[in-house]
Amino acid sequence: MIRIASYNVHGAVGRDRQHAPERIRDVIREIDPDIIALQEVESGRNGVDMFDWLAGETGLTPIAGKTLMQASRHYGNLMLSRWPATSFQLLDLTWSRREPRGAIAANIPYNGHRLHVVATHLGLRPAERRAQVERLLTLFTETKLDHEILLGDLNEWYLWGRPLMRLRKYFDELPAPPTFPAGRPVFALDRIYASPKGILKKLAVHRSALARQASDHLPIVATLDLG
Repeated sequence: MIRIASYNVHGAVGRDRQHAPERIRDVIREIDPDIIALQEVESGRNGVDMFDWLAGETGLTPIAGKTLMQASRHYGNLMLSRWPATSFQLLDLTWSRREPRGAIAANIPYNGHRLHVVATHLGLRPAERRAQVERLLTLFTETKLDHEILLGDLNEWYLWGRPLMRLRKYFDELPAPPTFPAGRPVFALDRIYASPKGILKKLAVHRSALARQASDHLPIVATLDLG
């Protein structure tokens, strides 16, 4: 059994509008994940580089997927793993002139198993998400490993939208608990998918009091049985 999680940390700015990276760190410690995908990770605010700082504070191996890089600020995705990746690639999923988007695709070995883990944060427009999902699906059809995982903030709340329908054809169709907004979640923006079908045994939202304050999203956590 391994624990996988996805968490949009909102730049470590909580519902009280305070920048508090230590709350994000403590939520991750509450979850105690083997692999976690983080979105909206930021460096530069109040002199904190969350990419390096979170890796050091959690003791997990980082893979940074920065999508916005400026002189005083970096921003994007971060994957933290208990086991180092043997290889990884960073994908540019930017669509038209919209906000830069990307994904981290990592090959992570564990106890004789080969995990292909893809972490992403999709765009806000339906056509943007459709194009990004089609690109992500090629990662799984072209590189077939023992166990495949797609997770992140998909920004898709319409259950019958084409992006989710395409994903359901490839992965297990599972309940999608709401994660946004953190105070009273109604939208299932954050998702975890796994293949082959049947390995994802449990999917739940982490609803601790700290998580409800630390970001505008709640983390989503899955338990996988690699068998």
